[in-house]
Amino acid sequence: MEGGVHEFDGSTFRECFSLSWRNPYVLRLAFSAGIGGLLFGYDTGVISGALLYIRDDFPSVDKNTWLQEMIVSMAVAGAIIGAAIGGWANDRYGRRTSILVADALFFAGAAVMASATGPAQLVVGRVFVGLGVGTASMTSPLYISEASPARIRGALVSTNGLLITGGQFL
Repeated sequence: MEGGVHEFDGSTFRECFSLSWRNPYVLRLAFSAGIGGLLFGYDTGVISGALLYIRDDFPSVDKNTWLQEMIVSMAVAGAIIGAAIGGWANDRYGRRTSILVADALFFAGAAVMASATGPAQLVVGRVFVGLGVGTASMTSPLYISEASPARIRGALVSTNGLLITGGQFL
């Protein structure tokens, strides 16, 4: 029976669990590629709390709500561009290289934000973070699905969503 609703009897879970432990390379690959999802979740979860301290450190941010909105939303703007460019980068340079570039962009954005002396640097850092997050959000599930065995592909691709949620929890 190809489609429709199937009853859950636990055998599928056991098969997925045993196959992933017999071939730990695939499990490590899924989690290492899903780091982009973890970074995305962490970024979305931490900015609201960080904004309180940003307002304390930069009085101009405390006075201008549009500046607060820009600091928060520039990561989303960067993510839109990163996701759009991610498809091209995947085809041109490959999945693994795209994931490494996405992680480097995220790291560069974090370094710019950590060394920021003004709100403009925070905005630039948020754009870099967004570019990395957008590229990783597009590339990670694709890479995991292409590298996973067909029997456990769905479970391994869902690790990306699990890591996004885990990052928000952090």
